[in-house]
Parts: sequence; C-alpha cells; structure tokens
Amino acid sequence: MSTEPLSVLVVGLGQMGRSHALAYHAHPGYKIVGLVNRSTPTLPQELSGYPVMNDFMATLDELKPDVVSISTHTNTHADFAVAALEAGAHVFVEKPLAANVADAERVVAAARANDRKLVVGYILRHHPSWMRLIEESRKLGGPFVFRMNLNQQSSGAAWGIHKSIMQTTSPIVDCGVHYVDVMCQITDSRPVEVRGMGTTLAKGLPDGMYNYGQFQVLFEDGSSGWYEAAWGPMISETAYFVKDVMSPNGAVSIVMEESAHSADINAHTQTSRIRVHHAEMDGNDQLLREDEWLDMSDEPGHQDLCDREQDFLYRAITEGVDLDRHMTDAVASLHICLAADESIRTGKPIRL
Repeated sequence: MSTEPLSVLVVGLGQMGRSHALAYHAHPGYKIVGLVNRSTPTLPQELSGYPVMNDFMATLDELKPDVVSISTHTNTHADFAVAALEAGAHVFVEKPLAANVADAERVVAAARANDRKLVVGYILRHHPSWMRLIEESRKLGGPFVFRMNLNQQSSGAAWGIHKSIMQTTSPIVDCGVHYVDVMCQITDSRPVEVRGMGTTLAKGLPDGMYNYGQFQVLFEDGSSGWYEAAWGPMISETAYFVKDVMSPNGAVSIVMEESAHSADINAHTQTSRIRVHHAEMDGNDQLLREDEWLDMSDEPGHQDLCDREQDFLYRAITEGVDLDRHMTDAVASLHICLAADESIRTGKPIRL
C-alpha cells in the first residue's frame, strides 16, 4: 500500500467544516488539496494557505481527491456524497446523512457500488465517556427508558447559523440523530413507532418550520425514548442538557457542571460525570448500594473529537474497516428523526 498521504477536498467551512479541516491539517495521513465554500470564509491561520473554490462539482473533477469531506447544509449532502463516491473518492459527511431516507439509502448504495468508505459524522461514537454511558446502560439490561435533550439558547452569529439550518432542517432532525443513535445502540431493538410535537417560538422561519420540538420513540422490546431539541434567543437555560437512561435494574445519567452554558459547543458533548444507580433492595425495600460516580473530567474537547473522527476515517480506508453496520445505523437513526418530523407536521403517530 502507498504511504503517500490521502488527498482531501473539504466542502463547507462553517463551524464543523473548519473543525474537520483542522483535523485533516494536523493528521500526517492526510493532505488537503482544496477547500470549497459558497462564500469567502473566515479561516484560522492554519488553513489560510489552502486554495478556496466555490464550485464543488468542477473542483471535484479537477482535483480528483482521495477523500471528500462534506459539511454543507443537509439538503446538499446526498448529491455531493454520491458525486464524490462515483468519482472514486471516500467520503466523510456530517450528520444528518441526507434530507430524506431515500437519499440516505442512495448514498449508502453508491458507497457499496463503488467500494468506497462512507463515514457519517456521529461524533459521540468517538467519545470515550459516551461509549462508557452505553456500556454501563447495557449492563443494566432492558427494557429501557431514555430521557434526552439538547436545547440551545442562541443569539448573534449562533442564531444566524440556526436560522440558516432551519431553512431546510428542524432542530430535532439535525441534533436528534446523535441521541437516537445512542438509544439504538443501547437497546439494539427495532423501533416501531414515533410520536412528535413541535411549536414555533421564533418569527421569520419558513412555513411549517418550528424551533422547538420533542418526540417519543417506542421500541419492539418495550423500551421507550424521549428527545427534545430547541434553538433560539428565547430558549431556557434550565435543564437544557438531560441524558438519562433508566431500566428495571437502575439508571445511568450524565451530570453536567452547573456552570455549563448551552451555547458552548464543548458542552454539547462533554459529560463531566456519569452517575450509575443500582435498584437492588433488601427485604425492607431499602436500596443496597450507594450510587457510583464515574469521573470524566479528563475527556476530549470538541476539536479532539473531530480529530478522532478523521483518524477513524483514515483507519477505515487504510485498514479496510467494515462500515456496513455504521452506514445502516446512520440510515436507521435518520429514519426515526424524520418520522418524528412527519408526526409533528401531520399531528399523527408514525409507524415504522
């Protein structure tokens, strides 16, 4: 196998795109050959020497990269990814994989047909603390109850980013795929029904779009999950971050520091501490064990996690890692979140 670095074309230079570009810049196995963005981006010093283009298709044809990294708006993901895969490139694409299930399946089919690697940006899969949360929850045994949310009080530039995303994608789809993916990894059971509710709290959004949403998902093994997501200047900072798993045998919870703020991107992945509760009781119905506290203070930050994602892609390409389950799971979590969006818009539960 060649030891030459893999050439990378980075498409989309928003918050996540810049972080992924920095990961490629720092990784010895990659060589950035170009950056693509619709407008002239503001770049950190490390990226300032790379050429910036505006036309993805023309640049793809010209540079013929080994890898294409896509961090654009969701409605462009499928077409960009399929074009890259058919051009012979491996692909990293930010979540959600696509704007609808058919397009997501089209991308996966293109990866398989062209024997290329496809990695979707499920950043929590590379986070040791979230991996521990899944491990400890599975030890308890199901059925499970999941309580999860990620609300963000946003203003200024952050609110501008959120309004831009909501031109095509609701908060529960954009963020929800992460946490539904966690639910599915813990239960390993088939989801059967989704019920959603949403409310528009902000002015100026497209017709039918809502900036607050929540949904419930029911699983075949009797597990059930709740997820809530909201963006905007009116969103409460109270209980904005809840990550809680319960079972007949106890509970596993992420406990955040009280000083954390919803607008801090690191707070979206940080765990601080994990609390493990056991439900065993004695003959007098008194709990037998004290709760365990797992210290996660030395966990990776946002950029570290992006670095880990791109190292995973590198190893998948160079070591031939089987990504079939990874791709199938990405479609499954998207399917659930899109069903929730459909439930909100129709007012009806959706059978999966």
